[in-house]
Amino acid sequence: MRKQTLDQLVACGEKIAMLTCYDATFAKVCAAAGVDILLVGDSLGMVLQGAENTLQVTMQDMIYHTRCVAAGAPQTLIMTDMPYGSYEHDKEDAYRNAQALLDAGADIVKIEGGALVETTRYLAERGIPVCAHLGFTPQSVQQLGGYKIQGKTDESAAKITQEASSMSAAGACMILFEMMPAALAGQITEKIKTPTIGIGAGVDCSGQVLVIQDLLGIYTGVAGKTPGDYKAPRFARNFLAGRDSIQQAIADYVQAVKQKTFPAAEHSY
Repeated sequence: MRKQTLDQLVACGEKIAMLTCYDATFAKVCAAAGVDILLVGDSLGMVLQGAENTLQVTMQDMIYHTRCVAAGAPQTLIMTDMPYGSYEHDKEDAYRNAQALLDAGADIVKIEGGALVETTRYLAERGIPVCAHLGFTPQSVQQLGGYKIQGKTDESAAKITQEASSMSAAGACMILFEMMPAALAGQITEKIKTPTIGIGAGVDCSGQVLVIQDLLGIYTGVAGKTPGDYKAPRFARNFLAGRDSIQQAIADYVQAVKQKTFPAAEHSY
């Protein structure tokens, strides 16, 4: 089967089902279950490496895991996070690092924050498909004062709206909204031409993404903490509960996204 382009996914009018993935085995299972885009997320810092956040993840980590995912799902679109420190300070460095991820098998790279309009334009003009990550941005967790919902005030909502519009105009092929009011994400999605992906941003985005460990209900916090102390985020849902297999759980997630039954109100802000 030929790999679909992002334009083809959007043109078909269906919601886009995205899921994080870090290895060839899960990539193969996800592809068979109908996942549209696999995200090689720097969330691997927490779910694979046991860290408190994503900040220590390296380019070498992202290249390695992108290669693994691409090997398992060569006909599925792959998006890879650009890790902290690989794109923020210099456009040419951002280009070199993005190209390295594409060489490893990525089709799209994702960068965090709305201030990188010129970097987004620089990459897009040179043929690098870019997804802009707005709202709560994990690489800025320390500056944001922890895992907090963004866009709750009029000022914050206006800022995110402007960032999304600017990133779209700069050539971003997709915008990901994390942990922000569903109404705001829906309004921006309707306003801009660029497709949007939500995680804790309501059902009105063009598609959804989850961390696969959250979908399977197996993540219990960083390595050094007691599992009983961990509380799953509101946007997470255990699709494995009551299913016979991981592939069925993933297929049910895909169906729920496309039928607009996930996320429900209890998974949104």
